[in-house]
Amino acid sequence: MQVIEVYADVCCPFAHVGLRCVVERRSQLGRGDVALHIRAWPLELVNGTPLDPETTVKHAKDLQAQVAPELFRHFDPDHFPRTSIPALARAHAAYRKDMRTGEAVSLALREALFERNLDISRNAVLSEIASAYGVGQANSADEASVLGDWHDGIERGVKGSPHFFCGDHDAFCPTLDISKDKDGHLDVNANLEELNAFLSECLEG
Repeated sequence: MQVIEVYADVCCPFAHVGLRCVVERRSQLGRGDVALHIRAWPLELVNGTPLDPETTVKHAKDLQAQVAPELFRHFDPDHFPRTSIPALARAHAAYRKDMRTGEAVSLALREALFERNLDISRNAVLSEIASAYGVGQANSADEASVLGDWHDGIERGVKGSPHFFCGDHDAFCPTLDISKDKDGHLDVNANLEELNAFLSECLEG
């Protein structure tokens, strides 16, 4: 099995779009032998403050309007988690089972937050998602692994969420070109050329 590592926050809407793009492209290429190891890049620790729900909703609406009309239809700030650490720890618990389960739970957590409007910091929500894949509670080692991923990401030069690594190749948010207009609004465009170039280098290597 070939593994692509991704440093990402579970509450990052850009990572939600980027991961879905990679999964879709993997399917188109018929590369079921490739797995995503989605590692923790907790933005509340990176930035020193929790993500702002209202700002996150604005980013989600920009993404929906410009590149992902099928996503974020039920997302609002009312159930936005105050912390992503419990969800990231539960994803680590899933990866302890096996790579495929870890990927599935990581993606399901994002689906729950951004498409089902669930607060993924609540243990009841986390347990429901994890138990569907045969995963139990996170333990102290899983929580420590969240910090470990963050520290590893700093050492590897992670620029933000999501940042992909595969062998000697890496790419920060290769599915999107993001800038701001003169009024401070996000200008987002899909960049499948960069994604295809990264995957080509990764998979051929």
